[in-house]
Amino acid sequence: MTTLTAHFDVPLGPRSPRITRKAVLGVLAVWGYTDDEWTDDVTVVVSELVTNAVQHGAGSVVLALEAFDRQVIVSVADGSSVVPRRREPDGRGGRGLLLIEALTSRWTVEAHEGGKRVRAELRPYPHGADLAVPAGSARTRA
Repeated sequence: MTTLTAHFDVPLGPRSPRITRKAVLGVLAVWGYTDDEWTDDVTVVVSELVTNAVQHGAGSVVLALEAFDRQVIVSVADGSSVVPRRREPDGRGGRGLLLIEALTSRWTVEAHEGGKRVRAELRPYPHGADLAVPAGSARTRA
């Protein structure tokens, strides 16, 4: 089984989610994951994880993308050890973790290098992914 990985150093700022979404979608397309409905779900998960890390985390933010067969995992690490928790939605927010729960098979939080990593296992890709590139790893700035 081929496993593909990519890591993104997320820029900190209000454009972080948009920049990171575009970078992730570009990598997924190269890897053969192009179903529009499925990638729409990926963009929501990426946006929510990155937004939470930038707004509530500390230090640098790194997004990791792993893909094998029909499974894709998105994880975002930051320097804060504060574990995200669901809250009641209001006019300013509170829907992020609800969206992540709705769009993933499962999500977890783990301690990571003095901070935390939130890991989201996306629902399986609806088609057999044609992983067109050899196994490897890439690191880029989003």
